[in-house]
Amino acid sequence: MSADTQTEWPDEAPLTTSKNSDSAKIAGEALVEPKGNSLSGTTVTINRPRAELFAYWRELSNLARFMENVVSIEQVNGRQSRWVVKAPAGKTVGWTSVITEESEGDFIAWASEDGADVPNSGRVDFRDAPGGRGTWVTATILYDPPGGVLGKIIAKMFQREPAIQARRDLRRFKQLMETGEIATAAWTRAQLEEEIA
Repeated sequence: MSADTQTEWPDEAPLTTSKNSDSAKIAGEALVEPKGNSLSGTTVTINRPRAELFAYWRELSNLARFMENVVSIEQVNGRQSRWVVKAPAGKTVGWTSVITEESEGDFIAWASEDGADVPNSGRVDFRDAPGGRGTWVTATILYDPPGGVLGKIIAKMFQREPAIQARRDLRRFKQLMETGEIATAAWTRAQLEEEIA
């Protein structure tokens, strides 16, 4: 294969696995309004049609069903929403988010408005998986953790860091869409409430 042929085929790997040290910058350039310097990204294969997954995700009120750190999402209008999310040490953070770009069935991109507790932007892509195996759902997020590097370390210790949450939330989304429920290790209602807290 010639060098010209190779450049026609884009790398399918997520930016977060890139050997390029500028991967956060590259991800930001793909967004209309990039906000944040820390890059998080993950992909999951879900055995459901792409249109169904996109429609479910686009109805923002559904996201709180599987995003365990989301306290609330208030839809302001068709493109703008207010988010309240759990933070370390029993705190919450909030922001107003705007959908900056979307293509029906393909992707949704967003950015937080100025004044966000956690400036962030990102994109969720929906692509047909090879071999008729459903849909690849890829979440790419740029964010600035409150408290900088120290804040990011603390968030990781409390399992509230966006990179950790993105992986967990996509796994939960997969469970919900494929089985109609999200698996839990809780045996009682009290254990379930403790697990969610």
